[in-house]
Formats: sequence, C-alpha cells, structure tokens
Amino acid sequence: MQKSNLPQIMIAPNGARRVHADHPAIPITIAETVKTAVECFDAGAGAIHAHVRDGDGNHVLDAGMYRELIDELSIAVPAMLVQITTEAVGVYNSHQQRELVRAVMPKYVSIALKEITDGTDEATVRDFFAWASEENIGVQHILYASDELEKFIDFVSRGIIPQKDLEALFVLGRYTQGQQSSPQNVDPFLNVRDAGLKHLPWAVCAFGQQETDCLAYAASKGGKTRVGFENNLHNRDGGIAVSNADRVRELVSTLRAAGTLEQPKAGAV
Repeated sequence: MQKSNLPQIMIAPNGARRVHADHPAIPITIAETVKTAVECFDAGAGAIHAHVRDGDGNHVLDAGMYRELIDELSIAVPAMLVQITTEAVGVYNSHQQRELVRAVMPKYVSIALKEITDGTDEATVRDFFAWASEENIGVQHILYASDELEKFIDFVSRGIIPQKDLEALFVLGRYTQGQQSSPQNVDPFLNVRDAGLKHLPWAVCAFGQQETDCLAYAASKGGKTRVGFENNLHNRDGGIAVSNADRVRELVSTLRAAGTLEQPKAGAV
C-alpha cells in the first residue's frame, strides 16, 4: 500500500492569477510568500504550493526565482515542505514545463496531467516521469475531472507514470459554473480511484466558498487537503478571510472538531 509523503494540510497562497487588487494579503513577491508561509506554518500547514511572479505580478516558470524562493523558505521555515508548480496558464508549453523541473530539481512539484501531455508523445512523457522518479522528485499529479483520473490510471498501468510514490490532487469546481465546488464533487474521483487504483494517495483543492466543507469531506474520506487564496478567499461563514493563515486556522479547527486532524503541529491553533 502506498503512503502519502505530503502533510495533511498544504497552503496554496497565491496561484497564478490573483493580485493585491483581489486581496491585499495575496503574496506576490518572494518576500511576501515567505512571510505568508511562516504564518501558515504556525497556523498548522505543513506544506506550501508556491507560484512565483515577475516584476509585473505575472505568473512565471522561472527557475532562478524558484530556487531563490526555495532557499529563502529553507531558512525561514525549514520544516515546511515546498512544492513548486508547472502550471501553464495558457502561456507555457509542456516542453517548458519539463525544462523548469529539470532546472530547479525541486523536492516536490505539482504537474497537471492534461498540460504535461498536451502535444507530447507518450515516450517523452514516460522518459520525463522516469527521470523524475530516479531523481527522487516527488510529483503530485493534478487532475481536474474523473476522466483525467482514468487516463492517469491507464498511464500507471502501462508504465508511462512510475508506480513509485504516486500522489494525486483532485481539483473541485474548476469547470463548474462560477467555479463553485461542493463536497459531492469528490465522489466521482473516489469511484474511479477505488475501481482502478485503490491505494492511490490523494488530496483535494476546491474552488469557491464551500472550500472548507469540501476539504473537511475529503479528510473524512482519507484525503489530504490544499487550502488558500489560490482557490478561495472566503471563510465558511461567507466572510472574506483576513489572510491565508486565517484559512488554515479555520480548516484546522474544522478538522479537529470532526476528529480528522491527523497530527496537529506544535504551534497550530
């Protein structure tokens, strides 16, 4: 049986699109991201899913900036696991995504299956994931729909994606009206997982104001959680959260009340 290497709660503080005009606490610079990471770690998040931005606030796949962020986080919050992203945002192709990972050599990276395979032959995909596995680079495979999970399972069964240390993130609400998710959006993913790759470790992120309820439901089903301003700015009561740490604290409190918080970190509130 495979075991997840990721902590139960990951913070996704900025994403690729939101800026200070959306919320003043969206971290844009590396310094802001580091400060946010420390706050979220103290609130109970064990990992961070980090995007970097250029001087104009645009999402970039910049190896130098990612190395700088990883180095700064290793000093400020050494116990926090850092995951970079290869998100394309309609700008970067699959080759550029692969080259970013090769240049940074991160401990963890999130990769959307639909993006890394876009316009790419299976042999190239196989070689890339085999290389990442050999280099002990943890990959969290981003899946936006249950049919993508079916494709993922097929790739695993045929050796295109190695079975070593598999991780998946199920994204809820990305393609629903208004990008609003609900806890029931988890079930189609679990039905496919249980039928085809039952021991696949998985996590959930959720767009929209039901983020907390979606993540609580996922935790009750044995999943890990990714919370933060990348996907949602609201607390459970509908009010705008003060900060990313505010979102972490609410999730910690909710999971604790439900008895599904695995190992509360020292300092978590």
